[in-house]
Amino acid sequence: MSLRMSYRRWLGEQVRRTRRYLQDVETIGPEDRAAERFFYFGEGAGLIAPHGVLLNEYSISIGDGTLVGPYVSLSAGFTPGQEMGPSPVLRIGSRCVVGRNTHIVGHFSIVIGDDVQMGPGVYVTDQNHGYDDPETPIGLQVPKNAPVTIGAGSWVGAHAVILPGAVVGEQSVIGAGAVVRGAFPARVVIAGVPARIVRTWDPHLGWTRA
Repeated sequence: MSLRMSYRRWLGEQVRRTRRYLQDVETIGPEDRAAERFFYFGEGAGLIAPHGVLLNEYSISIGDGTLVGPYVSLSAGFTPGQEMGPSPVLRIGSRCVVGRNTHIVGHFSIVIGDDVQMGPGVYVTDQNHGYDDPETPIGLQVPKNAPVTIGAGSWVGAHAVILPGAVVGEQSVIGAGAVVRGAFPARVVIAGVPARIVRTWDPHLGWTRA
Protein backbone atom coordinates (compact mmCIF):
# COMPACT_ATOMS: atom_id res chain seq x y z
CA MET A 1 0.00 0.00 0.00
CA SER A 2 1.36 3.40 -0.99
CA LEU A 3 2.14 6.09 1.54
CA ARG A 4 -0.50 8.33 -0.04
CA MET A 5 -3.17 5.63 0.29
CA SER A 6 -2.24 5.00 3.93
CA TYR A 7 -2.47 8.70 4.68
CA ARG A 8 -5.89 8.98 3.02
CA ARG A 9 -7.21 6.06 5.06
CA TRP A 10 -5.80 7.52 8.26
CA LEU A 11 -7.31 10.94 7.46
CA GLY A 12 -10.69 9.40 6.69
CA GLU A 13 -10.72 7.60 10.03
CA GLN A 14 -9.86 10.84 11.86
CA VAL A 15 -12.74 12.62 10.14
CA ARG A 16 -15.16 9.83 11.11
CA ARG A 17 -13.98 9.92 14.72
CA THR A 18 -14.38 13.69 14.84
CA ARG A 19 -17.91 13.45 13.49
CA ARG A 20 -18.84 10.80 16.06
CA TYR A 21 -17.35 12.92 18.83
CA LEU A 22 -19.21 16.05 17.77
CA GLN A 23 -22.44 14.10 17.50
CA ASP A 24 -22.01 12.77 21.03
CA VAL A 25 -21.15 16.21 22.40
CA GLU A 26 -23.95 18.09 20.63
CA THR A 27 -26.68 15.53 21.27
CA ILE A 28 -29.05 16.98 23.89
CA GLY A 29 -30.08 14.85 26.84
CA PRO A 30 -32.09 15.65 29.98
CA GLU A 31 -28.94 16.45 31.99
CA ASP A 32 -27.64 19.01 29.49
CA ARG A 33 -28.04 22.73 29.98
CA ALA A 34 -29.73 23.03 26.58
CA ALA A 35 -32.56 20.83 27.88
CA GLU A 36 -33.41 23.48 30.47
CA ARG A 37 -34.65 25.76 27.70
CA PHE A 38 -37.58 23.43 26.96
CA PHE A 39 -41.00 23.60 28.62
CA TYR A 40 -40.37 19.95 29.53
CA PHE A 41 -37.57 17.62 28.54
CA GLY A 42 -38.29 14.07 29.63
CA GLU A 43 -36.15 11.53 31.40
CA GLY A 44 -34.29 9.40 28.88
CA ALA A 45 -35.22 11.68 25.97
CA GLY A 46 -32.65 12.75 23.40
CA LEU A 47 -32.19 15.10 20.45
CA ILE A 48 -29.56 13.59 18.20
CA ALA A 49 -27.06 15.97 16.58
CA PRO A 50 -26.76 17.62 14.19
CA HIS A 51 -29.98 19.49 14.95
CA GLY A 52 -32.27 21.37 12.66
CA VAL A 53 -33.90 24.60 13.81
CA LEU A 54 -34.87 24.68 17.50
CA LEU A 55 -36.99 27.78 18.06
CA ASN A 56 -38.67 28.97 21.26
CA GLU A 57 -37.96 25.78 23.18
CA TYR A 58 -39.78 27.22 26.20
CA SER A 59 -43.03 26.31 24.44
CA ILE A 60 -41.96 22.80 23.35
CA SER A 61 -42.49 19.68 25.49
CA ILE A 62 -40.65 16.41 24.80
CA GLY A 63 -41.85 13.37 26.69
CA ASP A 64 -39.91 10.73 28.58
CA GLY A 65 -37.88 8.36 26.43
CA THR A 66 -38.61 10.21 23.19
CA LEU A 67 -35.90 10.13 20.54
CA VAL A 68 -35.62 12.97 18.01
CA GLY A 69 -33.41 12.18 15.03
CA PRO A 70 -30.78 14.35 13.32
CA TYR A 71 -31.67 17.39 11.22
CA VAL A 72 -35.11 17.63 12.86
CA SER A 73 -36.57 21.13 13.22
CA LEU A 74 -38.89 21.85 16.14
CA SER A 75 -40.35 25.34 16.39
CA ALA A 76 -43.04 27.21 18.27
CA GLY A 77 -43.78 30.36 16.32
CA PHE A 78 -41.52 31.85 13.69
CA THR A 79 -39.48 34.51 15.51
CA PRO A 80 -37.20 34.10 18.54
CA GLY A 81 -38.87 35.10 21.80
CA GLN A 82 -42.29 35.31 20.18
CA GLU A 83 -45.12 35.64 22.68
CA MET A 84 -47.12 32.44 22.34
CA GLY A 85 -50.48 31.25 23.59
CA PRO A 86 -50.82 28.69 26.38
CA SER A 87 -47.66 26.58 26.60
CA PRO A 88 -46.62 24.19 25.38
CA VAL A 89 -47.61 24.96 21.81
CA LEU A 90 -45.83 21.81 20.64
CA ARG A 91 -46.24 18.70 22.78
CA ILE A 92 -44.53 15.42 21.83
CA GLY A 93 -45.52 12.50 24.04
CA SER A 94 -43.42 9.82 25.69
CA ARG A 95 -41.50 7.04 23.91
CA CYS A 96 -41.94 8.66 20.50
CA VAL A 97 -39.49 8.47 17.60
CA VAL A 98 -39.15 11.43 15.24
CA GLY A 99 -37.32 10.54 12.02
CA ARG A 100 -34.48 12.56 10.53
CA ASN A 101 -35.22 15.68 8.48
CA THR A 102 -38.69 16.02 9.99
CA HIS A 103 -40.11 19.52 10.53
CA ILE A 104 -42.74 20.18 13.20
CA VAL A 105 -43.84 23.81 13.17
CA GLY A 106 -46.38 24.87 15.78
CA HIS A 107 -48.11 28.23 16.25
CA PHE A 108 -51.30 27.30 18.08
CA SER A 109 -51.40 23.66 19.21
CA ILE A 110 -49.76 20.44 18.01
CA VAL A 111 -50.21 17.37 20.21
CA ILE A 112 -48.41 14.15 19.32
CA GLY A 113 -49.50 11.29 21.55
CA ASP A 114 -47.37 8.71 23.35
CA ASP A 115 -45.61 5.97 21.37
CA VAL A 116 -45.97 7.71 18.00
CA GLN A 117 -43.28 6.89 15.45
CA MET A 118 -42.47 9.05 12.44
CA GLY A 119 -40.43 8.17 9.41
CA PRO A 120 -37.97 10.60 7.81
CA GLY A 121 -38.96 13.86 6.19
CA VAL A 122 -42.38 14.29 7.82
CA TYR A 123 -43.87 17.80 7.92
CA VAL A 124 -46.41 18.81 10.58
CA THR A 125 -47.90 22.28 10.99
CA ASP A 126 -50.95 23.91 12.54
CA GLN A 127 -50.78 27.09 10.45
CA ASN A 128 -51.38 27.80 6.79
CA HIS A 129 -51.36 30.90 4.62
CA GLY A 130 -54.60 32.80 4.19
CA TYR A 131 -55.65 33.65 0.65
CA ASP A 132 -59.07 35.26 1.12
CA ASP A 133 -58.06 38.45 -0.71
CA PRO A 134 -57.09 37.70 -4.32
CA GLU A 135 -55.47 41.14 -4.67
CA THR A 136 -53.06 40.91 -1.73
CA PRO A 137 -49.92 38.78 -1.95
CA ILE A 138 -50.62 35.55 -0.07
CA GLY A 139 -47.51 35.93 2.05
CA LEU A 140 -48.87 39.22 3.43
CA GLN A 141 -52.30 37.90 4.40
CA VAL A 142 -53.23 36.81 7.91
CA PRO A 143 -52.42 33.09 8.38
CA LYS A 144 -54.99 30.67 9.75
CA ASN A 145 -54.39 28.32 12.67
CA ALA A 146 -56.10 25.03 13.51
CA PRO A 147 -54.95 22.53 16.16
CA VAL A 148 -53.36 19.24 15.12
CA THR A 149 -53.54 15.94 17.02
CA ILE A 150 -51.84 12.64 16.19
CA GLY A 151 -53.20 9.87 18.39
CA ALA A 152 -51.11 7.64 20.63
CA GLY A 153 -49.52 4.56 19.15
CA SER A 154 -49.74 5.78 15.57
CA TRP A 155 -47.20 5.44 12.76
CA VAL A 156 -46.50 8.28 10.31
CA GLY A 157 -44.81 7.18 7.09
CA ALA A 158 -41.92 8.95 5.40
CA HIS A 159 -42.58 12.37 3.86
CA ALA A 160 -46.18 12.57 5.03
CA VAL A 161 -47.60 16.09 5.39
CA ILE A 162 -49.94 16.81 8.31
CA LEU A 163 -51.88 20.03 7.71
CA PRO A 164 -53.71 22.40 10.09
CA GLY A 165 -56.84 20.93 11.61
CA ALA A 166 -55.77 17.30 11.14
CA VAL A 167 -56.97 14.94 13.86
CA VAL A 168 -55.79 11.34 13.61
CA GLY A 169 -57.09 8.78 16.09
CA GLU A 170 -54.91 6.46 18.11
CA GLN A 171 -53.24 3.32 16.71
CA SER A 172 -53.54 4.59 13.15
CA VAL A 173 -51.20 4.41 10.16
CA ILE A 174 -50.48 7.36 7.89
CA GLY A 175 -49.01 6.15 4.62
CA ALA A 176 -45.78 7.49 3.15
CA GLY A 177 -46.28 10.71 1.22
CA ALA A 178 -49.87 11.20 2.41
CA VAL A 179 -51.27 14.73 2.73
CA VAL A 180 -53.53 14.70 5.78
CA ARG A 181 -56.31 17.14 6.52
CA GLY A 182 -59.52 16.65 8.47
CA ALA A 183 -60.53 14.21 11.19
CA PHE A 184 -59.97 10.44 11.13
CA PRO A 185 -61.06 7.85 13.70
CA ALA A 186 -58.85 5.49 15.66
CA ARG A 187 -57.40 2.30 14.16
CA VAL A 188 -57.45 3.19 10.49
CA VAL A 189 -54.91 3.27 7.68
CA ILE A 190 -54.99 6.49 5.67
CA ALA A 191 -53.06 7.16 2.49
CA GLY A 192 -53.05 9.30 -0.64
CA VAL A 193 -53.28 12.93 -1.69
CA PRO A 194 -55.53 14.01 -0.14
CA ALA A 195 -55.43 11.25 2.45
CA ARG A 196 -58.42 8.95 2.78
CA ILE A 197 -59.17 5.82 4.76
CA VAL A 198 -58.00 2.68 2.94
CA ARG A 199 -58.22 0.17 5.80
CA THR A 200 -60.18 -0.10 9.02
CA TRP A 201 -59.94 -2.38 12.03
CA ASP A 202 -62.77 -4.78 12.82
CA PRO A 203 -62.39 -6.69 16.11
CA HIS A 204 -63.89 -9.78 14.45
CA LEU A 205 -62.35 -9.56 10.96
CA GLY A 206 -59.09 -7.73 11.65
CA TRP A 207 -57.85 -5.17 9.13
CA THR A 208 -60.24 -4.83 6.21
CA ARG A 209 -60.23 -2.65 3.11
CA ALA A 210 -62.41 0.42 3.37
